[in-house]
Amino acid sequence: MSSHVLLYWPNIVGYIRISLLFAAWGFHDTPSVFVPLYSANILLDWVDGWLARRLKQVSNFGAWLDVVVDNLSRGMLWSLVSQCGWLVSAVEWCVFVCNHCSKGDDWKNSFSHSPKLVQAIMANGFRTPLGLLVVSGLDVLPLWLYCSQRGLLAPSLWAQDGVTALLIAGRALALVAEAWCVWTHMKFLTKDEPKES
Repeated sequence: MSSHVLLYWPNIVGYIRISLLFAAWGFHDTPSVFVPLYSANILLDWVDGWLARRLKQVSNFGAWLDVVVDNLSRGMLWSLVSQCGWLVSAVEWCVFVCNHCSKGDDWKNSFSHSPKLVQAIMANGFRTPLGLLVVSGLDVLPLWLYCSQRGLLAPSLWAQDGVTALLIAGRALALVAEAWCVWTHMKFLTKDEPKES
């Protein structure tokens, strides 16, 4: 790896995201500080990808760093909002290994032979209405649950329930794509195994 890749602007944004994440973690019991820090981390996730494409600073390291920061962020937040948060985080890390092990920075474009639903989720790098729903389920649901548990949301319960249901649906769709990724990677790993006699 050329060391100049470490200083690509999208990767610098990734380092800033890590700093924001650790700062947010330090204030996880102070929602008025935690939420803005964590939200800035999420917003910068859109910036690093845009910068990478705009400046033509796409790299295997940058693709890896982006998903590592995403998984660290969501894993940290899931551990705060649910006793089963470790399971959600474990699935996301497993999918990360499956996708980046064999596909590298091109993992988002490797779904041409997947089921139609998975193709629709992954179409155009998640930049479709269905992709937006899935990304919202991934990124916004844990933050929404954090805010809900700390009484930061408006008192209109029916609206909260509707948004929560929509975000859960997005996360469930993400789980469908994640299951497909794990399954196809398992098939990849076992395709050349010798048959038992």
